[in-house]
Formats: sequence, structure tokens, C-alpha cells
Amino acid sequence: MSKFGHMRRVLMLSTAASLLPMASPALAQVQDAASAEEDDGVIVVTARRREESLQDVPVAVTAFSGEQLTQRGAADITELGQITPNTTLEASRGTNSTLTAFIRGVGQQDPVSGFEQGVGIYLDDVYLNRPQAAVLDIYDVERIEVLRGPQGTLYGRNTIGGAVKYVTKQLPLDFSLKVRGTVGTYDQAEGVVTVSGPISDMVRVGGSLARLSRGGFGDNTTLGIENYNKDVWAGRASLEIGGYDEPILIRISGDYTKDDSNPRGGHRLIPGQASGAPVLDDVFDTRGALNDPIQEVEAYGVAMNITAELTDALTFRSISAWRRDDSASPIDFDALPAVDLDVPALYRNEQLSQEFQLLYSDGPVNALLGFYYLDAKADTQFDVRLFTTFAGFTAFTQANVDTETFAVFGDVTFDFTDQISLALGGRYTWDERSADILRQNYLGGGSPVFGGAGVPFGGPSTDFQGSRKFKKFTPRASLSFKPTPEHNIYASYSQGFKGGGFDPRGVGVNAPDSNGNGIFDDEDVATFLSFRPESVDSYEIGYKGSLLDGDLNIALAGFYADYTDVQIPGSVACNVGGIATFCGVVSNAGKAEFWGVELEVNSRLAEDFATVGDSLSFVGSLGYINAEYKRFITNIGGVPTDVADFREVQNTPEWTASGTLAYSTPVGDGDLYLGTTLSYRSKTNQFEIPNPFIDQNGFALWDASLVYTAPDERWSIGLHGKNLTDKEYITSGYTFVVADPTTGAIATGPNGLPISALGTEGTLSAFYGNPRQIFLTGTIRF
Repeated sequence: MSKFGHMRRVLMLSTAASLLPMASPALAQVQDAASAEEDDGVIVVTARRREESLQDVPVAVTAFSGEQLTQRGAADITELGQITPNTTLEASRGTNSTLTAFIRGVGQQDPVSGFEQGVGIYLDDVYLNRPQAAVLDIYDVERIEVLRGPQGTLYGRNTIGGAVKYVTKQLPLDFSLKVRGTVGTYDQAEGVVTVSGPISDMVRVGGSLARLSRGGFGDNTTLGIENYNKDVWAGRASLEIGGYDEPILIRISGDYTKDDSNPRGGHRLIPGQASGAPVLDDVFDTRGALNDPIQEVEAYGVAMNITAELTDALTFRSISAWRRDDSASPIDFDALPAVDLDVPALYRNEQLSQEFQLLYSDGPVNALLGFYYLDAKADTQFDVRLFTTFAGFTAFTQANVDTETFAVFGDVTFDFTDQISLALGGRYTWDERSADILRQNYLGGGSPVFGGAGVPFGGPSTDFQGSRKFKKFTPRASLSFKPTPEHNIYASYSQGFKGGGFDPRGVGVNAPDSNGNGIFDDEDVATFLSFRPESVDSYEIGYKGSLLDGDLNIALAGFYADYTDVQIPGSVACNVGGIATFCGVVSNAGKAEFWGVELEVNSRLAEDFATVGDSLSFVGSLGYINAEYKRFITNIGGVPTDVADFREVQNTPEWTASGTLAYSTPVGDGDLYLGTTLSYRSKTNQFEIPNPFIDQNGFALWDASLVYTAPDERWSIGLHGKNLTDKEYITSGYTFVVADPTTGAIATGPNGLPISALGTEGTLSAFYGNPRQIFLTGTIRF
């Protein structure tokens, strides 16, 4: 059956389920999630797939309401990484829209098919299977939750580090029109229009259209185009039936994003080894000449979320979704005009998912039983062009990786008394990965897929079709003690896993005789290209409390994680048939251990102290993590060698901290908000092998906002400043220079510069976080 056939079948099942007869009168309100905003001091989240007070949840979770994000002037979800402990959320190297996410040391920054994320991203409870188009812009948002630690039981595979939940707003009952506009430095000009209205007492329709535009922070001096610009059109639309005073809510939604931003080119950190091209003065400038294919990202999807209250105690949910995204990306690794290490790439992803949940809540028992299905396809094509090395040599790779996953899961919480609760849960997952990988060398130009004139050189170095099946049970347990309703002390255990797969960059002809039969066969190639799932066992103790009559709220967590079979994907210089080229090397490197602490504070410092109705508050976070490899096996000269003492956990700073001081006061009939945030991240390693050129030392960012809101929130205007000290900081990079295979120390030539490991120029380039930005945002509601 085709994917569209699957889709029709899933939607028919969901629709049929929505028509189940109701066995009892409606409860007050049917919604999948409540606002994360404070309601009489209570913050409601859905970290355990049901509505609960943030204080009652035995999970380390940070919640941001739409109002809080608006006050901060937050543009997309990557900004949450600055104010959430032990969390990294960044746009990946060559684009604005591909996400790199790490939580508590676990994540993934390689976007090619075959590799799985370590942090799950959810859009209205729909899991986004690939990182492309996962940098979600913030508009029309109800709240965003960041869950830290493995979420394998309730959220499934690939939430081994945690999960980020993006929840859009439910449509209001009455007609609503909101217009938001933004202008700022670097020619920033943005507009969002949101409109909704009732068709009848039961049916509402609505949607948002967003135009997000900004000039570049720098220039590509070779192509004459802007670098780090933004050119995005996006929209969402939804149809809602029922909800509010009805026992059933059907929400059918669709979203579309088109990103025509220019490719993001890296900044070279060393002069060209062959050309002598000097290092550019501006870190946002680049010289790369590759601009084919034209950079383009298109992502779209539809979903149907159904919530039905079957009885006072029993609720049924269905989440059906289909999504697709296509990306074209010219990646100029060497960042020079020469075709020294150029990678034109295409990514095509499609997924179909269905989830059913049955929730029970009566007296001391809260339980959930669920089923999940995912059918996903990830196709990647790319050239690796090394024209300066060997007669216009190109290594072309086509990797089509399919995933089919089934899971059943359950979770039950029993309140022994008003003070003591025990939660137990488990998930069993069946996971199948199928791969079709072709790697073909060309001489005299690029591959025909990218319009090149290259001629095939020899036979394929990889021509593989195969599959692997994985099964995993992931349990969780937590014990909570509430000495009073304002205090919660908990201890928990959870397990997560990230799926295994096949390395799309691997070179099959380099496979050893793994089965010892003396014959080079498909099983040797399958063993060489495949890697096992990785897993983590996490232990956490925590305290959540409300003190001083609600003026001080604290969340403190300590955790320990045992991380095994760690997948380390990488791209290195290698030799295929006597030619220096570019290969993938993936290993289940061994074992790592993480432990740390996280503190979050939300305090009301003063009220009515300067004038009646004013308030001063402080929101802060502090994260510490000790992350280290205990075993890291790599092949050095044909000998397996443990190099754990010389490896670091990437994208995981030891310290993260942030503090926001905010003051609000009545002005006329409206309210004035003044807030300032200082965030800090200690030294960050971009890869497992330390590199003094691209690793970022500790740094701080300073933001500030001034927002006036008119009576009844009819209009507002805000002035926002980001990175006010204009700090330059590296977020990622590329490195293909010679390094000691054991220690990782970078070798230098007679000129004192690193020696190129691939190509003639030497690739050592960096990408930077946004510079200082000032912008003005106005909103009008009708």
C-alpha cells in the first residue's frame, strides 16, 4: 500500500474513533493542553501527556508561555537554549532551518539520512522525524515545554536526551484578528497576520500567515550575495469542531514553510594553503563559490488531533499526521572560490504517523495506555567534489533510509495518600531500518544528479541494500513525596534509546571480512555500514517548592546517566582505490557517564513598592554537568584503541546559567514591562576531538526588552535588543586538517599552520551566533 493509502487508512480510523458515542455528559473543557501561563500561581504543563501542575510533575521541565516569549522578543526555538539549563538548541551549519539539539550531553548534529536525533521535537504532539525544517519560528504559540532527561516511555525512540514540545494556540470562540509587525537592524522586516472566527456554535476556522525577512549579517564576496540572511514565508491553518463546553474536540491543522534564504557560508579560520587567501576580517563574510543547487527549504504537513471524553474518568485521544520536507543546500566546506571541498546536497523526508491514547483518571489512579506507529522515508543525495586534488574527482552518494516503527506504552500513577505517589510506566518498541546506499566516483566534474559532466570512474564503492530490526523495552518509575501541597520531593528512573541504522557515507569496498568466511559478501558490507542503537539509564532526584506564600518557586534536580553504545557519526579523510576522498565513520564508541545539577528559580521580589500595581521579579536557571567518556574505542593503524582520555562530549558546556530581572508597572491605563536577561555558557567543544580553532570558550549574552501593552491588550509595542555587547561566538564548524589519531592534537607544517587532510586549501571554518540586533515590534488586536 502506498504512503497516501496508509494516510487515508489512518485518517479513516481516526475519524471513526471520533464518532464514538459519548457515555456521559461533557466536562467543562476538552483541550489537549492548558496554557503554561500562571493561573492563580499554578503553571499547567503536559509533560506526562496529561494536564498537571508543573510543581506536581516528577520530571525536569521548563515551560515558556506565549506571553513570556513575546515579552522576550524570541524569534525561534533556538533562543530557548540560552535560558534552559544543560540545553543546546542551534541552527546547523549551512542553513537557517536545520536543528542541532543537545540536552544533558545527548543529541545529534549530523543531518544526513541514517542518523537519528537524540532530542525529540514535537509540533502539537506530532514527532518531527528529521532535523531539517525543525528550527520552528515562534508565532501563534500557546507554550513551549523543554523536557530534560530520557522520555522513552511516553514519547518514544530518539528522546534519549529529552524533548521539546511546541504547542500552538487553540482557536477562540469569537472572531479574532491580530496583526504583528517588526522592523529592525540588518533590514529586518517581518509581519504576522492571525485571524479566526466561528462558522457555527460548534465549528471554528482560523490561520496565520507569516513573512519573516532580514538582511545578511555579512556577505559572500565571491557570489555577491548576503550571508546569514533570512527569507521565509510560513503559514498555519486549522479547523476545529467542538471543544470548550463539548465532550469532543477535533482539530484539523496544516502548516507550510518556504525558506529561500541564501546558503550560510562559513568563515575560514586559516589562510588558504594553496591560494594563500587571507582570513577575512568580518566573521560573517565568506568566499565560497558553490551556489548550485539554489538554497531552498520547503516543509509542510497536515494533522488531525482528536480528544473525546468517553466518561467522567475515561478520555480517548488520536493524533494523525503526515509531513514532508525538501531541502536543497550548496555546502562549500572550504569557503573559497576553488572547488576544493564542495558538497551540493539534497534532502527529501516524508513521514506518516498515528498515535492512539486512552487516559483514565479517577480518585487516586491516573493511567495512560497508548499505541504509536511511524512510517518514514529519508533520502539524501550529495556530491563530494575535490576538483583541486585529482582531475575533478567527485564522490557521489545516494542514501535512501526508511524507518518503520510500532510501539505500545503505558503509564500509571497511584496516589497512596495525599502525600505519596508512585508512577510506573513502560514502552515496547519494534524498529526496522532499511537502507539503499549507492556511492559512485566520477572524474572530470560533478555527478549527473547535480548537472555535472563527470564520467563514472570504476564500479560503485558502495552498492548496498539491507535492513536491520531492533526491539527495545524502555521503563520508567518515580516516587513522589509531598510533605505539604507546596512541596514535592521526587526520585525517578527512566530509560531511553536511539535507533540503530546504516552509515550513508560508509564505503562498502573497505569492509573487512567480518564473518571470517574468506569471502567479501553483502553480510560484510552490512556489518561494516550498520551501527547499533544507543541507550541511556538515567536516575534523578528533585525538589519543587513554592515558598513565601508563592513569591518564590524553586525547582532543583540532580541526575546521573549511564550512556552506552554511544553513536559517533563523523566524516573524515580516507582512501578509496588509492584516491584521497571523504568517508563516513560511525562507531558505537563505548560508554559515557553524565552527572549534574539543575536549579530554576522564579521569584517575586517586590510588589507595590514604587507605585500601586507594580512588581519586580527574577527568573533564573543554573546548570552543571560533568560529562565524560569512560570508553571510546577507535581504530588506529588497524588496532582498536581506547582514546577516552582524549575525547570530549560535544555541544555540552559544563556550566549554563541565565538570569532575567523584570519590572512591570501601570502606565496610564496600560502596563509597561522592562526586562533584561544575562545568559552564560562555559567552554563548548564542537566535536569529540578538541579543536582550539573552533571550540568556543565561555561567553555571556545580554538581552533586554521594553514592552508597553494597552488596556485589554488591544495593542502593544515593544523594543528588543539581542546580544547587546555584540559578542562574537562560534556555534559550529568544519574541520579537515591532520590531527594525531590518539590525542587529536592538530599537526602543523613549516609555516606553522594546520596541514590539510582533504583538498589542497585546508578546511577549518566556523559559523557564528547572531550579532547585536535591535528591533521594534508592534501588535494590534481587533
